[in-house]
Amino acid sequence: MQHQRVLVLDFGGQYNQLIARRVRDLKVYCDLKPCDMTAEEIRAYDPIGIIFTGGPNSVYDAASPHIDRQILELGIPVLGICYGCQLIAYTLGGKVEHAAASEYGKREFSFVKDSPLSADIPETSVCWMSHTDHVTQVPAGFAVLASTPSCPVTVYGSLEKKIYGVQFHPEVVHSQYGNKLLENFLYNVCGAAGDWTMGNFVAEQVEKLREKIGGRKVLCAMSGGVDSAVAATLVHRAVGENLVCVFVDHGLLRKGEAEEVMSVFRDRLGMNLICADAGERFLQKLAGVSDPERKRKIIGAEFIKVFEIEAKKIGAVDFLVQGTIYPDVIESGKDKSAVIKSHHNVGGLPSVVDFKEIVEPLRDLFKDEVRRVGTELGLPESVVQRQPFPGPGLAIRIMGEVTREKLQTLRDADYIFREEVAKAGLAGQIWQYFAVITNSKTVGVQGDFRTYENVIALRAVTSVDAMTADWARIPYDVLEKVSNRITNEVPHANRIVYDITSKPPATIEWE
Repeated sequence: MQHQRVLVLDFGGQYNQLIARRVRDLKVYCDLKPCDMTAEEIRAYDPIGIIFTGGPNSVYDAASPHIDRQILELGIPVLGICYGCQLIAYTLGGKVEHAAASEYGKREFSFVKDSPLSADIPETSVCWMSHTDHVTQVPAGFAVLASTPSCPVTVYGSLEKKIYGVQFHPEVVHSQYGNKLLENFLYNVCGAAGDWTMGNFVAEQVEKLREKIGGRKVLCAMSGGVDSAVAATLVHRAVGENLVCVFVDHGLLRKGEAEEVMSVFRDRLGMNLICADAGERFLQKLAGVSDPERKRKIIGAEFIKVFEIEAKKIGAVDFLVQGTIYPDVIESGKDKSAVIKSHHNVGGLPSVVDFKEIVEPLRDLFKDEVRRVGTELGLPESVVQRQPFPGPGLAIRIMGEVTREKLQTLRDADYIFREEVAKAGLAGQIWQYFAVITNSKTVGVQGDFRTYENVIALRAVTSVDAMTADWARIPYDVLEKVSNRITNEVPHANRIVYDITSKPPATIEWE
């Protein structure tokens, strides 16, 4: 089944992936494509609507991205956002000028004329502005639909041409009715049917995989992360025992994770899952190594070696499953089917596998959609909502040398932190939260004895995409409980600190 599709043309704005996600959340499939698509390419793509994104440029700069006027003459509904709004006006003969005062942040705007975009939105509401230039004169045949005191043309459009421009950013949560405006464009202007659901996706993808793979053999490297878990489960539903999964347990996972992978995927779902218990091997290779980059390289190289041993036992396979998701495809700027996504942040995995073709069942999905597919497939929340976790695992949350003692201490401290955050009902509000063992030792007093142990740091951040992050304001009473439990229940823990640094200037992980 071919879903209705919306085309989002990327003009370089910071919220462009967010626009695509908002459209999909409204049950309309869309693709984010470079802004240099031609009118012919767009006609062949056959979208029900086109969205021009924002961008940092001025329409008067010769180096800025522009469009072929023919795109606006295809008869396909168009919505321009911020730079896209200015570009439509400029291309069709309107006027764009440098604003007397740049507008950034929340602004109140009012509709001055009814249109399909304004349905079920109050006459006056709050929007999020971020611009220096603005439209001062709309093209012939267009009408001003909404204004602010400093931006007379906040929304404009043509009912006949089905082309609209919006100066603010409806895709961000700060725009009070932004999502409703996008919904109005999709359903009232483009005539969307709302046929993009995760239930439909699962049924269609299983059928496609069954048809493609048939009775042939498939191999998947299972990390326990969300992407590989959902990809493997989807393929397993399609081909059953023809899928073989290899889980390399490098001994650097969090408390209970290795056991959970085996319990969920082998015992509960009945997957043909091989566990390579290589913890001792990795510890030996990491002995005496403190430099974070050396640790990463050692873990990456050893992962490939262990996987190669298991792959040789299995022999030739027809397909290799990869957990590539849509942001990976977008970031490459081109079709990525011939490029292998690094597993555990290391390259080289496919070179040790004898396979004919790659299968990427999640390559059209954003991360939140992957999680919804996991729920649709019946995976437990502990797997579906698993936090982002680095490939080298706890090795880069231990400053300095990785030892068995430090691993045990970190696992226990991290488990307590995560348990108390969950108990406080904060888990869904925090992007990532974990413990770190620093290489700074301090004196403590426990049970009338002097102790001298490594400081344990707690890290928790809020974020949307991990590109930037703010430190999480966890209530003091929760932090107090975590600190008390760790220092009382975990050996070699006598001092707990909380990291209150945002990204930038810091990174989320410590190494």
